[in-house]
Amino acid sequence: GSLVVNYPFDDDEQGIAIYSKSPDDAVFQRLALAYSKENAEMYQGSPCKDMYPTEYFPHGITNGAQWYNVPGGMQDWNYLHTNCFEVTIELGCVKYPKAEELPKYWAQNRRSLLQFMKQV
Repeated sequence: GSLVVNYPFDDDEQGIAIYSKSPDDAVFQRLALAYSKENAEMYQGSPCKDMYPTEYFPHGITNGAQWYNVPGGMQDWNYLHTNCFEVTIELGCVKYPKAEELPKYWAQNRRSLLQFMKQV
């Protein structure tokens, strides 16, 4: 897990971790930023220092392929084949949080979700 909004493309022709710009890159960045700005910890860009001390996401967003290459991912497939603009929102450094921690996740992401919906 991590705390970041990742946007297409998730892979590139070379199969390496490098920025892979989609034709709608500016729109994807705007959507991702709209979400991350409302989550203070995400927006800072270094959410999982204990687990990944060198990982940094400027303003809490990243191009998927620049982070790590995922050939055949769902958000790329949806974008290319159905014209669906999809992003992947990683909500925390712990992939499987305990049930009692869920209210904290809601508090951290409520405003982000509302802002994300406003982008429609």
